[in-house]
Amino acid sequence: MSIQHFPFNCDELKKIIEKSSDKQLAWLSGYLWGLAEKGSNEQALPDVTTVPSETQVAQPKKVTIISASQTGNARRVANELTQDIERLGVEVTHLPAGQYKAKKLSQEEIIILITSTQGEGEPPEEALPLYKYLFAAKAPKLANLQFAVMGLGDSSYPKFCQAAKDFDQRLEQLDAQRLLLRVDADTDFQTVSTNWRQAVIDKLSSLQQSVSISPTENNTSSSVVVNSNLYHRDNPFVAPVNVNQKITSRDSDRDIRHIEFDLTGSDINYQPGDALGVWYQNSDELVDEMLNITQLTGDELVEHNGQQITLKTVLIEHVELTQNTPVIIEKYAQAIQHPELLTLIKDRDALIEMSQTLPLVDMFNRYRGNLTAQTLVALLRPLAPRFYSIASAQDEVGDEVHLTVNVVRYQIEGKTRTGGASNFLANQIADQDQVKIFVEHNDNFRLPNDTNTPIIMIAAGTGIAPFRAFLQQRSAQCATGKNWLFFGNPHFISDFLYQVEWQNYVKEGLLTNIDLAWSRDQAEKIYVQDKLIAQGSEIWQWLQQGAYIYVCGDAKRMAKAVDLALQQILRTQAQYNQEQAINYLDELRSEKRYQRDVY
Repeated sequence: MSIQHFPFNCDELKKIIEKSSDKQLAWLSGYLWGLAEKGSNEQALPDVTTVPSETQVAQPKKVTIISASQTGNARRVANELTQDIERLGVEVTHLPAGQYKAKKLSQEEIIILITSTQGEGEPPEEALPLYKYLFAAKAPKLANLQFAVMGLGDSSYPKFCQAAKDFDQRLEQLDAQRLLLRVDADTDFQTVSTNWRQAVIDKLSSLQQSVSISPTENNTSSSVVVNSNLYHRDNPFVAPVNVNQKITSRDSDRDIRHIEFDLTGSDINYQPGDALGVWYQNSDELVDEMLNITQLTGDELVEHNGQQITLKTVLIEHVELTQNTPVIIEKYAQAIQHPELLTLIKDRDALIEMSQTLPLVDMFNRYRGNLTAQTLVALLRPLAPRFYSIASAQDEVGDEVHLTVNVVRYQIEGKTRTGGASNFLANQIADQDQVKIFVEHNDNFRLPNDTNTPIIMIAAGTGIAPFRAFLQQRSAQCATGKNWLFFGNPHFISDFLYQVEWQNYVKEGLLTNIDLAWSRDQAEKIYVQDKLIAQGSEIWQWLQQGAYIYVCGDAKRMAKAVDLALQQILRTQAQYNQEQAINYLDELRSEKRYQRDVY
C-alpha cells in the first residue's frame, strides 16, 4: 500500500489495534487481505468507525470437508477446496472419511463431502463406516447441518457416482439443508471440479459476508498431504522399463506380467499399499482401425485443449478408445442420426448393456455414419491414467517399483480386444522404453505400525501384488508378527504367481501359514472364501490376538464373498448373531484392522 494514501499514522494504527477485540482484528485483517487480493493497493483503508462492533460481527460458520477417495482424486479436490476456503478466511478442516468420527455430524455446521464410487455403486472403503452410520435406522436428524456433495466417477459404469447420490439423498432425508445441488463429475473431472469449487466459494462468501475469490488450478492443500513426491498425476516421472516378464505359464488362459520400472534420480518414495498411476498410449493398430472405419486419414488438424494437432496424435495420446459409455453412445446416435441407435438409446437398460459389452471401435463399425475429425474428438473422453497396486517394498528393491498386471483380452464379434493400459504395458513397450508414472498414496491400506502384530492377507489373481510388497517390507523390518496368506487362482501349475518367493518365505519362517485355492483343478470349484471357512477356528484365534485382515481383489464377487465368509466364521466361532458379526467387522474397520483394496 502506498504510504501517501495511508489514512492514519502509526500511532493511530496502534490505538485502533489496542482498542479492537480479537473478532474486530480478524475482520480488519480479512478486509485488508481482500483489498490486497483484488489488487486494490491504492485504496484507502475504511474509517475506523466502519469496523463492526462486537454485536455487528457475523459469527463465522465452520466448514468440515470430508473426502472419500479410492484413487486419490477426491482427496485432491478436497485439498484444493480446503485451500480456497482458507484463503477466504473461513475456518475449515479437511479429513479423509476414514479419520472422520460420524457421531460428530450432529455438531457440524457445514459439511462438504467429496466422494468417489467403487464396485457396484458402493462408497470407497474408507467411507463405509460413515455410510453405515447415516443409513442406520437410528441415524440422528441433522436439521442444523448444511451440506454439499460432489461425486467423482466413471460414466462407463452403470451406477455412475452412486455413492455421491446416496449420501446426498440420505443427508436430505435426515433434514440437513442443501447448501448446493450435488455435482457429478466423470473421469475428466478437472473443469467440473474448478467450477464447483467456485460455486462453493461464492456460496460461503454470501454466508460469511466476505469477499469472493476464484479457485486456482492444481493447488496443494495444507491440511492433508496427497503426494509428497515431486512427481504426480499432472507431472509424471518418465521411467525406463527394466523388466517385462510373463509370470503365468504358456498353458494358462491368462497373461499376467511382472513389470519393473527404474526410479533412479526421481527421489520418488512409496509405501506398501500404495498404487502406481500409469499414463498409457492407445495402440497404432486400434487407432488405424478407428480411422479406417470413420474414413478419416489421421492427418486432419483438430483443436484439442487449445492446440491444433493431428487427429492421429489425439487418438494415440489424448483420448480414451477402449471404454464405451452411455453418454458417448447417446452423442454418437445424435451425431450420425442412425435410426436403430436412436431407438436403442431410449431404452436405458439396453443403453447400459451396450456400453458395457460393445467397445467404441465395434460400435462405430456396427453403426456407421459420417463424422468430421473434430466431431469424433468431441465424442471421446480424455485419456485417464490407470492405477495398479504396487507389488514391491522400497526397503527391499531400492530405486525400483514393481507391478503385477493382468492383460485384459476378450472376443467381440470374432475379433480380439484388449484393455488399453494392460495391452500398452504388455505389448507396446520393451526393456528400457520409457513410461509416464506417478505414485498415488493409499493410507487406507497400510501394515500395522507394530511389527509384532499378526496379519492375514486374502487375495485372488493380481490382488496378490500388495501382499508381495507387504512381505518384502516385513522381511526388511525383521518383523516378528505372524503372516498368513490366502491366495486363489484357476490352476496351480499355470497360475501360481510368485510361487518360488512364497515358498522361500515359508522356508524362512516369515510366512507362517499359506492356504491356496485353485478353482479349476478339481470338479468342485474352490475359492479363497472356502479356505477361510475351513480355517475358521484358527482365524478367530488370530483375531483375538489382534490380527489385521487385508483383502485385495475383485470388489463385485471376491471381496463380497470374503466378507460373508468372515461373518460366518464369527457366527460359528464367536457365537455371534448376524448383527453382532457385522458390527464386529465394522469395529475392525474403524480400528484399521480390516482393510480392503478392491476394484
